[in-house]
Amino acid sequence: MTQQKVVPVVTRSAELDEGTQQSGDCVRKSGVSPQHTPATKIWFGRVTNEPGHRSPPHHHKECETGGYVLKGHGRIYFGDDYKDYIDMFEGDFVFVPPFMPHVEVNMSTTEELVWLTCRTPDNLVENLEDVPDEALEGYRRA
Repeated sequence: MTQQKVVPVVTRSAELDEGTQQSGDCVRKSGVSPQHTPATKIWFGRVTNEPGHRSPPHHHKECETGGYVLKGHGRIYFGDDYKDYIDMFEGDFVFVPPFMPHVEVNMSTTEELVWLTCRTPDNLVENLEDVPDEALEGYRRA
């Protein structure tokens, strides 16, 4: 049996793959993932939230998640009834533990939120029952 040679793979910005798990208005596009590269233990991609948009409650199963904010003001709600939250701004990193239910929000109603997300081993997403916007302190769509 001949072993196939593995070489570096470049995913061009116009080739990002949307064929990954999603959660509502939080759009994930993979750059490095098992869906279109030889990667087997990592998912790395770009996540965007349009102004005022948010994800529904979800978690990423057994995945550890790291994020880096490229542009905008994001907020992650978590905890009982999503009453706790952390804010993130351009240049901030964030870690979200496995199985932690959370909601990802763009706090701006005029500017896009863009971040890079890295997850092991893949972009696993389990969407949960939604909550009304009013349950998320300080959040507004417009």
